[in-house]
Amino acid sequence: MIREYLEEVGRKTEYVINSAGAIAIMLAQAVMYTFVPPIKLRNMFKQMEFVGVESLFVVILTGTFTGMVLALQSFNALKRFGAESLVAPTVALSMARELGPVLTGLMVTGRAGSAMATELGTMRVSEQIDALVTMAVNPIKYLVVPRVVAGVLMFPVLTIISDFVGVVGGYIVGVKFLGINSGVYIARTLDFVNVHDIFYGLKKSLAFGLITATVACFHGFYAKGGAEGVGRAATSSVVMGSVLILVSDYLLSSIMSY
Repeated sequence: MIREYLEEVGRKTEYVINSAGAIAIMLAQAVMYTFVPPIKLRNMFKQMEFVGVESLFVVILTGTFTGMVLALQSFNALKRFGAESLVAPTVALSMARELGPVLTGLMVTGRAGSAMATELGTMRVSEQIDALVTMAVNPIKYLVVPRVVAGVLMFPVLTIISDFVGVVGGYIVGVKFLGINSGVYIARTLDFVNVHDIFYGLKKSLAFGLITATVACFHGFYAKGGAEGVGRAATSSVVMGSVLILVSDYLLSSIMSY
């Protein structure tokens, strides 16, 4: 029984190491081919529209209600210390530094990441990727590069929008429902939040966009097993992408705190 357990652990470890190596190789190839002509701007803009514009609704909805909940909960906590005026910077700093980029990353991973994996997985099992290779078209440059570029460029934009609507949602709850003075709310926000805090979150969003696009492309590109395999690829891309976002969030916070 112990032998079977060790064999299972060995197989899982081998799979993790092989996957990490394959993802690193795909990312290196994508970075290299990004600057190799011809550059397909049309494909990039198409993916930017898919990742960015089509994710606006879910990002705005998530950011707004997150800011509203933050304002409500922080008011109830700070009221005990007579510090109700600190609700504004609490909401703004939380959204800018952590919740904005993280929630945006998780939501877009669930929406766009799964779709990327499904699309590429379908192309793999239907042998369309093999057909590209036969026609001397580099599949990494044609399929992966536009998606990676779109993820890196659009995640910071979506994060800014999430931060903004989160602050607006917190303002609505704080001022209109909890009775905090409007001038005090805005002044406190400007006093405690600076440009560094905003860029702190945007740096994270760049990493999250790279992680989401690369992981989704990897699982879709190497999918196998027909329709069932495509479903597994989509599920794996969302799970792995979400976990890596949370892990990298802690690592980036640790690094940027010094």
